[in-house]
Amino acid sequence: MAKKKRSRQRGAQGAQEGEERLAGSEQGGEDLADEALKAPNSDYADAAGNILTLRGSFTIGARREYARVLAGERSGAAATPEDIWHRAVELLFERLAVRWEIAGAPIERQRELLARFRAASAEERAFAVGALREHCAEWFPDVQVP
Repeated sequence: MAKKKRSRQRGAQGAQEGEERLAGSEQGGEDLADEALKAPNSDYADAAGNILTLRGSFTIGARREYARVLAGERSGAAATPEDIWHRAVELLFERLAVRWEIAGAPIERQRELLARFRAASAEERAFAVGALREHCAEWFPDVQVP
């Protein structure tokens, strides 16, 4: 499936650095309010070397919206299960995709990312959905990816 690597390593080293910053701020040193903590992004590469970068954060509001879409609450009465599936996957991609490098050309703007996802070949779309599944399984196990 997708080959994954972390674009920003936080692991044990990041946790230790965070504890050191916290200890420094308690002693009147560094002010944590000035430094926003960010969840790490993860990169997923396909066989052709294209890289999809997904964010490591997914807000509660976005999760609720996704759950409503997945349940068909945001769809019209005539929506088929396939329509609901496509809309749910698009929403998940829209909320989590940060960057997609295809054939060496990076796409980073949200509107362009979504347009490229919609125009993706079946193979590219399968890769992106697989990456979303893998990413959510690791980072958001409560999020069901269709």
